[in-house]
Amino acid sequence: MQPLEIILGILILLTSLLIVILVLLQEGKQQGLSGAIAGGAETFFGKSKGRTMEQKLVKITRVLAVVFFVLTMATTLVLLFLR
Repeated sequence: MQPLEIILGILILLTSLLIVILVLLQEGKQQGLSGAIAGGAETFFGKSKGRTMEQKLVKITRVLAVVFFVLTMATTLVLLFLR
């Protein structure tokens, strides 16, 4: 195994772990009955604040997904053409 293969493998592993963690941190779209009851108690500012944090998590997850795809393609190309 070449050092480049090891580095790319470690980067893929770290990226995939970060994606899993970020997906688990995100809230579900449906909150069920408790969300319907508690939803009326939230203020406008509380909803806005939560939504911006949720949007940041979604954006970071999308960026990491693209990075994961690029790393995977790069690793495949390295394994195919540089051996």
